[in-house]
Amino acid sequence: MSDGHDERARGFAAFPAHRAARGRGRSWWSRAWAEAVEDGWPAGATPRKGQAVARSGLLGPLTVGPGHIAAQVYEEVDEPYAVALALPELDNEQWDALWERVADRPAQTAALLAGELPPDLLEAAEDARLGLLPGYGELDADCGCEAPDHPCAHAVALAWQFSWLLDEDPGLLLLVRGRGWGTALEELRSVLFLRALSEDEPADEGTAPSDAPTAEGTPPAEAYALPRVPLPDLPPLPAPVEDTAEPVTGIEADPLERLVADAAARAAGLLAYVLGTADAPPPPLDRWQDTVRIAATHPDPRVPARLRDTCGRPDELDRAAEAWRWGGAEGLRVLEEAWQPDASAVTRARTSLSTGWEDETLPAPVLGDNHWTLPVRGLQLRYGRDARWYPYRDRSGTWWPAGPPTHDPALALSELLEG
Repeated sequence: MSDGHDERARGFAAFPAHRAARGRGRSWWSRAWAEAVEDGWPAGATPRKGQAVARSGLLGPLTVGPGHIAAQVYEEVDEPYAVALALPELDNEQWDALWERVADRPAQTAALLAGELPPDLLEAAEDARLGLLPGYGELDADCGCEAPDHPCAHAVALAWQFSWLLDEDPGLLLLVRGRGWGTALEELRSVLFLRALSEDEPADEGTAPSDAPTAEGTPPAEAYALPRVPLPDLPPLPAPVEDTAEPVTGIEADPLERLVADAAARAAGLLAYVLGTADAPPPPLDRWQDTVRIAATHPDPRVPARLRDTCGRPDELDRAAEAWRWGGAEGLRVLEEAWQPDASAVTRARTSLSTGWEDETLPAPVLGDNHWTLPVRGLQLRYGRDARWYPYRDRSGTWWPAGPPTHDPALALSELLEG
């Protein structure tokens, strides 16, 4: 299913011509869509009416977006013409009502969070008094063929082909109704999170105990009336720890305090993902990444030295820790990974450098993968997968991270030259 977090339209390749008849689709959602379309359109506009057109290869690539499904028709005419289906989008209140009903059903909730669209979702929609599949008269058709019948065979064929798309991605039904898959999951997680907060509220105090018998059969009132058994004497306190100039661990900072701070930082990242302010939860760190993180963030200067002796990559740790200080986990990734950006990113960078840089004597950078290097100046910019530029400076033949990342390569280069 789609993992996008926006509501923009999505494009799909055209279905090739098929000689053999192709049915409605293999999945439950595909068949449910076809039946809903057949029930919602006039009696003469059954899906079979457009079956031959759907198999003919006359329809071009499909576009699916909020409230519409569209394609071009390529018949023996000078120019192709458009065919489109329109379906009303659900408003925010309707989506909120749907996710509240879904949250009442653990099985449906688990399926959605696992990336599946369960058929039982229709029950939740019915409880919320809304429809996901097209109701009677909801699916409107428009085509440039100017055929007298409505809907025409091209529109019926488009509805048929959309049912084939649902075989591969039933989440497109949510998109047509106005919600991309990522946004839908974020809204569901928000409902679950708010419910969890309300369930964690403390119960009312001062409630009298019930007179119902306990598991052993003794009523609570009788059990509380029994005489209290005295507690044993407390054991003596241990002797004070002998004060030494050097901590036993060799680390003056409290390790527990650091672990609590690290756990709080990761909890904040997870909470940001649940609330929808972050696109993804913080990824787990492997042993090397966690070693670099500790070396970069621990206040005791002796910690990096201890880690350097045990990490297995002593010559790389200092530079990796510097990358982490400037850019976190992504900064370390930029240091260690070379990759090839797409042409649009390269073009944007060239434009930014040409329009945002006033020094006409600046030599042209040498491009290699995601590295833009000015060897004469000993400077380098590295393009990260987060679409930010990371500045580097040459130190005795080795490239070292030299500043915070920025989305503007011209600004990053200017700060490097001024530093």
